[in-house]
Amino acid sequence: MDEATVIDLSRETIMTAIKIVTPVLIVGMTVGIMVSLFQTITSLQEQTLTLVPKMLSMAITIMVLLPYILTTLLDYATALFTNLSAFAGLTN
Repeated sequence: MDEATVIDLSRETIMTAIKIVTPVLIVGMTVGIMVSLFQTITSLQEQTLTLVPKMLSMAITIMVLLPYILTTLLDYATALFTNLSAFAGLTN
């Protein structure tokens, strides 16, 4: 396995992780900003008011996007195992 293959494999792994995580992080950030705005407007400074809505919204987002996440991971794993012999340097 040469350096270019390792770099390509690492890049593809990171891009797959980013594709999976980005929607959940965006939802968490959006809900966090809305809750912070609500806390600022009402002068409520309760820690659980920040944590619980973000956790619930992120869990719901993961459940809704689970088919997309599983398809993305399956495509990545299929490509990885299909090209395993090329990564090991056994062909070409």
